[in-house]
Amino acid sequence: MASDDRWLERLRLELAWFTGQPLLRGRGAGAILRFERVRPRWSGAFQPLRENEITPQFLDRAIRALKRWGVDFLGMDEVCRRAVTLPEQRRFVALTFDGASKDLINVAYPVLASHAVPFTVYVPTAFPDGVGEAWWLALEQVIARESRISLMMGEREQRFVVASNAEKRALFAFIESWLRTLPPAELSAAIKDLCKRYRIDLVSISREASMDWEDLAKLAADPNVTIGSATVNYPVLANMKDPAALREMTMGKAVAEAAFGREIRHLAFPFGDRSSFRRSHVVMAEEAGFASAVSTIPGIVDAEGRTNLRALPRISWDGRVRSLRMLRVLVSGVAFAPVKPTGSVQAS
Repeated sequence: MASDDRWLERLRLELAWFTGQPLLRGRGAGAILRFERVRPRWSGAFQPLRENEITPQFLDRAIRALKRWGVDFLGMDEVCRRAVTLPEQRRFVALTFDGASKDLINVAYPVLASHAVPFTVYVPTAFPDGVGEAWWLALEQVIARESRISLMMGEREQRFVVASNAEKRALFAFIESWLRTLPPAELSAAIKDLCKRYRIDLVSISREASMDWEDLAKLAADPNVTIGSATVNYPVLANMKDPAALREMTMGKAVAEAAFGREIRHLAFPFGDRSSFRRSHVVMAEEAGFASAVSTIPGIVDAEGRTNLRALPRISWDGRVRSLRMLRVLVSGVAFAPVKPTGSVQAS
């Protein structure tokens, strides 16, 4: 069913292109694009996180296309300004990267630097400190390597037999979804137990996948780069009590400000979908001193204050689809419902 839904959505966007909708009825002031990992394509059959990846070649093609389409590339400070002022003639695009992946400095940054375009990196500060837990990567490795998997889910031990790649993908989706419902301490205990059972080095996986402070300092020295915060540990804020969630925001901001010697004005809600944060977290982002906070709720940014700056929508690029036609339709805004008055882009 999910694959059918994706096919129908792709068909709808392709039809929007061929009927000229992006040219005739473009709306909104601009779009914020979200990327997670940029790395060369690889041939492994089991790639449950592939939808979060694009290749450096596609990143290059996308930037070249956006330039041809005449959009303005903006950092997040300028996005905030355009979101509250009268509409400008040219639309904008902001490029944002979540998670501070090592691939960003090694693979994506050479492409971005060659184009001299601004972009924003949202850093969860536990990861360059070497203590963050990339539990999704550890889960991927366990399932990729094993055909018989057992783990404690609540008070019961569950056992799974996964022989095919389809079964492995289904199990990954099931366990990932369950882990994302757990409070941070319980999630950490669950993934550590799973890694111990199957001799997966969670610490090494997490450190190797993340940029360190030296990498980030190189990015921070580039005037085209905006450093933002993605809290400390990148937790699902909705699974935390409000005081703990506020601490994640304020401590992530404080650590990054100490590391870079500058004000950190922009936040990315970890994971950022409607189930991962609440309205109270939108208010907390303002209390913590952030000028903006981005989600992964799909949409475009309107002008004249019609989009909540601390619940900004983003277009998450699906690595399985490499159509520049679809990208143009999405950036045009015709794929999304009209924005209602101020505060409509909120977490439920």
